[in-house]
Amino acid sequence: MDNAVVVKTNNVDSSGLLASLGALSLKNQFSLILGLTALAGLVFGLAAWNNHGDYKVLYANLSDKDGGAIIAQLSQMNVPYRHADGGAAILVPSAKVHDVRLKLASAGLPKGSVVGFELMDGARFGQTQFQERLTFQRGLEGELTRSITAMPAVQGARVHLALPNQNGFFREQQKPSASILLSLHPGRTLDRAQVAGIVHLVASSVPEMNPKAVSVLDQTGALLSDAPDSGNSAGLDSNQLQYVGQIEAGYNKRIFELLEPVVGRANLRSSVTAEVDFTQSEATSEEFKPNQGAQANATVRSQQTTDMSGASAALPAGVPGAASNQPPVPATAAITGATKPLQAGQGGGGAGTSRREAVTNFEVDKTVRVTRAATGVVKRVNAAVVVNHRVLTDARGKTSQEPLSAEEIEKLSALVRESIGFKPERGDSVKVINAPFKIEPVDNSVVPFWRQPGVQDMVRGVVAPAGLALLAVLVFFGMVKPALQALLKPTPGSRLNAAVNDAQGLPGGFGPAGAPFALAPPNMGAQLEQARQFTKDNPAATANIVHSWVSGSST
Repeated sequence: MDNAVVVKTNNVDSSGLLASLGALSLKNQFSLILGLTALAGLVFGLAAWNNHGDYKVLYANLSDKDGGAIIAQLSQMNVPYRHADGGAAILVPSAKVHDVRLKLASAGLPKGSVVGFELMDGARFGQTQFQERLTFQRGLEGELTRSITAMPAVQGARVHLALPNQNGFFREQQKPSASILLSLHPGRTLDRAQVAGIVHLVASSVPEMNPKAVSVLDQTGALLSDAPDSGNSAGLDSNQLQYVGQIEAGYNKRIFELLEPVVGRANLRSSVTAEVDFTQSEATSEEFKPNQGAQANATVRSQQTTDMSGASAALPAGVPGAASNQPPVPATAAITGATKPLQAGQGGGGAGTSRREAVTNFEVDKTVRVTRAATGVVKRVNAAVVVNHRVLTDARGKTSQEPLSAEEIEKLSALVRESIGFKPERGDSVKVINAPFKIEPVDNSVVPFWRQPGVQDMVRGVVAPAGLALLAVLVFFGMVKPALQALLKPTPGSRLNAAVNDAQGLPGGFGPAGAPFALAPPNMGAQLEQARQFTKDNPAATANIVHSWVSGSST
């Protein structure tokens, strides 16, 4: 009989859990199932959070081709990822950013990175001359791109070089040229000096390249460098605009310095437009004036004097005839005082001549004037000034606006005219008006504490895992534990079984100290049948059990 009882007790232990679950109320069953499910989900979420953590940017501004290649590689590496900025950025868990970057770099990703002269390191055996030239050109373009993108305002750049093949059989060789396309950061611009620096950088990197053969464009297609065939320098126009801007800024500064102490800091707006003449002109004039004063005061430039004197040749004279046609006989002196014989007609006697010439050149008064007109002359100045209404505050603290009087506006206009150097003859104009300003309300609201970046990082790193853990504890103690207590709570049938086992000295009854052993509640039908049989066979023991219940010695 004892063995049969022991066998029945073992059968009760094996099927007691399912019977206890079936004996629970519908509320406890639902609470137990929902609590265990929620607890499992929270534990899984907490584990996933601890494994992945917050996400950080792996690469940004990727092309579609590079982005697809990187995502495929991340899938092969079993690395979770997310998209941001419309797919232009890829995010991975912060703990794996550096590791993933190194692994992707070993795989040659992203491929959009610029390569330079390292292309020459992988030269293959048997390359043709054309392939070598093309590889060198690609390497040079990559090096120039790296240098240009090092500028803070440049987001990306592409350099195209046209390097003609030099041939000694041509008398005139074609010169190299270059084209540069720049992608600037939003809100950034390049000044004239920076563009010129890019042009000279490229021209100096390629032999025999003229800086005029380098074209620089931005992402909008605007030409930033000088046009090769332009007669006027584009840089001069840029300098002119800068000069005009400086003049207008100076006028505005003068106006603000004069009127702000009168009308208030936020009650004044001004705009000055200056027309500047950058025409370059040069004039040369010569003036001649007569000498002033006596001739002695004049400056002698040159003086020439010529003197000539001498006798003229003898002319024929005498009686015409044969005798006169004879050549003359040389004159002879008479030896004696005899009378000389009669001679034929001789030529007449010669007469003496003299001439004197004097030429004096004096300096003529001459004035030569070379006039060069100055560039950047202000031709006209237009100034427009708006003054806010006067703000009045009454005794109650209520504010109101009042327009300025005509006399006050005229005084302000006089100050503006004096500040800009008003000249009516050159057509300057000054206009001062009084109008109420529409001041937009300033949002001084403080960013909520929970929206601050530092707090959000702390929530993602510490508070969120702690919250998940706390929620898991609440679910366990609020839903799972009450259901388990109801499941393990002994029933009246289990008490009877424990009393029977105690009376027969079997485990699961009351020990010597009267403490019951917790057993799984057996099947209710089997318990009733066993109790009836025990009552029939052991009436004395049954009476003792009932007596103990009535006396309250055992619960």
